[in-house]
Amino acid sequence: MYDMPQIKIGIVAVSRDCFPESLSVNRRKALVKAYADKYNAKDIYECPVCIVESEIHMVQALDDIKKEGCNALCVYLGNFGPEIAETLIAKHFEGPKMFLAAAEESGSSLLDGRGDAYCGMLNASYNLKLRNIRAYIPEYPVGTAEECADMIHEFLPIARAVVGLASLKIICFGPRPLNFLACNAPIKQLYNLGVEIEENSELDLFEAFQKHKGDARIPSIVKEMEDELGAGNKKPEILSKLAQYELTLKDWIKGHKGYRKYIAVAGKCWLAFQTQFGFVPCYVNGRLAAQGIPVSCEVDIYGALSEYIGTVISQDTVTLLDINNTVPKDMYESEIKGKYAYEHKDTFMGFHCGNTAVGKLAFCEMKYQKIMARTLPEEVTQGTLEGDIIPGDITFYRLQSTADNILRAYIAQGEVLPVATRSFGSIGIFAIPQMGRFYRHVLIEKNFPHHGAVAFGKYGKELYELFKYIGVPVEEIGYNQPAAVRYPTENPWK
Repeated sequence: MYDMPQIKIGIVAVSRDCFPESLSVNRRKALVKAYADKYNAKDIYECPVCIVESEIHMVQALDDIKKEGCNALCVYLGNFGPEIAETLIAKHFEGPKMFLAAAEESGSSLLDGRGDAYCGMLNASYNLKLRNIRAYIPEYPVGTAEECADMIHEFLPIARAVVGLASLKIICFGPRPLNFLACNAPIKQLYNLGVEIEENSELDLFEAFQKHKGDARIPSIVKEMEDELGAGNKKPEILSKLAQYELTLKDWIKGHKGYRKYIAVAGKCWLAFQTQFGFVPCYVNGRLAAQGIPVSCEVDIYGALSEYIGTVISQDTVTLLDINNTVPKDMYESEIKGKYAYEHKDTFMGFHCGNTAVGKLAFCEMKYQKIMARTLPEEVTQGTLEGDIIPGDITFYRLQSTADNILRAYIAQGEVLPVATRSFGSIGIFAIPQMGRFYRHVLIEKNFPHHGAVAFGKYGKELYELFKYIGVPVEEIGYNQPAAVRYPTENPWK
């Protein structure tokens, strides 16, 4: 994928001076070995300069891990730990950081071999809060070398997302279309997250597109598209324009990236787009998403942000869909009920015009956009990639700023069912446990827009920890609660 953040975690062990330093040294070595035995040793760096007992040691360790190119930090409490020095290193380290603590090894070593890191983690967390330092602390942050190695590995996708957001620019074209107020994008929270935004007119994009007419690279992109589409290439006459548009976006990204490392795009797709460009951009959006450059439609800036987050966490293609329509009752009765463990209200159809990448569709065909063609000539609505979304586990999620500048998010894990949709667009039948209640008491109650990002796999744990890390209040992170757990706005006498 295009320019994915790479993480190298510096492991710095700390020690309180009234505890044996050897505990931290030996436990750090065991942790590093456990990680290397199970995972990629290149993910981590063992800071050998010192065991941090003081502020001076803290500076030495910080200099060392920076010199070694570490962009994430693991503070490892090999014993109780020095609460000031260990939190100062987190304060002065600019990237994502986590805290771990060593468990005691044996009942036969509880005299000089007892480290009390279980207690020290309490003081570390207290000091982090005093200094307003955000750090990732696992659900149970005390463990053996092998258990702590697993925790570090679980931190990798969270760290990737934090590093990516700090160097992300979202490029958008035009204001949101008429009647799409739901795609509002207060930009203050983007800046709070460290994200830059570049807002352009769609006229700027159109001018750039016109300048790419006859570009010598177009035939090679068309060939890529032909190979990718195979038998689904039902609109070959439109491919050269789509290739021209893809090159326009990629060249714009190169020319406007500035000092940022990573890019997402919030693009325009209607109404005047079709009549002026002569196609719809859906297929190109999906192609770029598969290359690691998420492109949202309808100038959905927080949709593009959400897609980017899912891309770096999953290291896979994501898509953006409307939470679109109900599954007809007769369809549920004949094809879902009794075959899958879902009630009717647990199911819905996720849909977009044709922006999902080829690799995430069970089958595909290049077509025209049926909804737009109701009011426009069909020939200017060509460019959608249509097909049923592949069945399997998914995570439906979104990060959003409200109009009054509050960060909110939701996460719901479920699956796409292997049931034919009998419909058009990039579309799938989604099943999420307790979706009906989630729809009412999270999506509607918290005023989320109709677009949701879809990651292909179960990533709820990583997304939840990331949203907490970047400052989303926990009460503003919605999820599909089990049947026995009542939402605050749910009528208890229903």
